[in-house]
Amino acid sequence: MPRIVRLHAYGDASVLKLEDIDVPAPAADEVQIDVKAFGLNRAEVMFRNHAYLQEAEFPSRLGYEAAGVVTAVGANVSDLQVGDAVSLIPPLDIARWGTYGEVANVPAHLTVKQPPPRGCNTSPPGAPWSNKPNSPKATPC
Repeated sequence: MPRIVRLHAYGDASVLKLEDIDVPAPAADEVQIDVKAFGLNRAEVMFRNHAYLQEAEFPSRLGYEAAGVVTAVGANVSDLQVGDAVSLIPPLDIARWGTYGEVANVPAHLTVKQPPPRGCNTSPPGAPWSNKPNSPKATPC
């Protein structure tokens, strides 16, 4: 089971609990992502401290922002597939989907496919070449 951060009461950071939770398959119009990174922001701290416009339903997940890889696709989703690298546009509900954890089900319409890697400059500092297109010494990553 994936590890998911949840809270069972309002309070300081000590109320955040890392729990092994069974995450169901994504519902219609959702995708499941293997979360590689998630954002931490002021709204989530306010939510946790009961100072946000939305009330929690305990136990509650939280988290707005994430990037990861699609691992499952719900019904009605046709523009995403397993293996796509995606980023999440923050939804309006801070707790419904919750991105703090290893796995999250998120609305497919709020995911954006990440562009393919463009390469990187692996040359040592001060080297007289770059990874610009058509550079004879461009180094793929």
